[in-house]
Amino acid sequence: MSGAGTAKVEVVPQIADIPAETWDACANPDPATFNPFLAHAFLKALEDAGTVGGRTGWTPRHLVLKLGGDIAGCAPCYLKAHSQGEYVFDHSWAEAFMQAGGDYYPKLQIAVPFTPVPGRRLLVRPGPDGESHERMLAAGAAEIAERNHISGVHITFLSEGEWCRLGTRGFLQRTDQQFHWGNAGYGTFDDYLASLASRKRKAMRKEREQALAAGLTIQWLRGREITEADWDVFFAFYTQTGSRKWGRPYLNRKFFSLLGASGVGGDCLLMLAKRGNRAIAGSLHMIGGDCLFGRYWGAVEHHPFLHFELCYYQAIDYAIQHGIARVEAGAQGEHKLARGYLPTKTYSAHYIVNPGLRRAIGDYLARERKYVDAAAEELAEYAPFRKGPPPDQV
Repeated sequence: MSGAGTAKVEVVPQIADIPAETWDACANPDPATFNPFLAHAFLKALEDAGTVGGRTGWTPRHLVLKLGGDIAGCAPCYLKAHSQGEYVFDHSWAEAFMQAGGDYYPKLQIAVPFTPVPGRRLLVRPGPDGESHERMLAAGAAEIAERNHISGVHITFLSEGEWCRLGTRGFLQRTDQQFHWGNAGYGTFDDYLASLASRKRKAMRKEREQALAAGLTIQWLRGREITEADWDVFFAFYTQTGSRKWGRPYLNRKFFSLLGASGVGGDCLLMLAKRGNRAIAGSLHMIGGDCLFGRYWGAVEHHPFLHFELCYYQAIDYAIQHGIARVEAGAQGEHKLARGYLPTKTYSAHYIVNPGLRRAIGDYLARERKYVDAAAEELAEYAPFRKGPPPDQV
């Protein structure tokens, strides 16, 4: 615990001990920018399902800023025994420090587990004292690390504003990139196609035709339309993909039931590819504010380009039909560029306690940031959008 006058930062071992309405008032004060992954209900579903806590290596240690007994801010925080499920890779830092005789683990991770979705991480109530409260939360986290022999504090996928301010407060700054799609006011998917260069437009149409060439159909299910049977089917898809990518999927079946029944269950969007009445593939998205967030996908049959159809093209189509401003399709993936998803910078901030490790990481990050900037500029040149006036016919 860290304190300054009547202000103090406390560690809370489970999010259920923090009133949901209080947490959400800090995490999502504006419905227009609602982020479902920061909601109390989403984080509680992770804990109640046992996907964090116990022996998972994600031990909840949420931070709460109290001012005279009132909660003015909070942060989703975990004591980590490894670097899995973070999508900001620091394995080389850990290996180098351990080879030098240091203990990199445990570390503090301020993040949404298994979720590379950008957003605020130091969740303070809006107002003139917001930045001051943010600073108190960050200072409290750093002090907790120093007092408890924890190697550092890692705040991942935070907002650009937080990242800039933390850079002046002793945190090292890291950047990376994702690929996001922006809605330029398209009325239909064909309007979007009209914005593409001719060759890209033809390639996209061909991919969509091939994806469904076997007579597959697509079904959209949102919120309470998703039944337990649908979750059973989707979980089979998810575990198939998770086992191939990570060896063991991060989420369990119980989590999806809890998510569907939670306060953010209405924000779930499940897209199923069906052969007749049988679903053979699916993708799960979350809707928040002005954004459609792509999360998980899987299939039990292989069909060319079906992954692109369910994860990228259907997401674009849904966003256009429902006036959603952008689609965030998850971490990495330069193949998304050809589908109209453009490079977008992401941010993380790192407080490293050991001076020697801090210097080494700081030097590395200075070089890495330059590389990320150069790579983004180069990739942007390969965007599929046409140049010049729209064609008369598409």
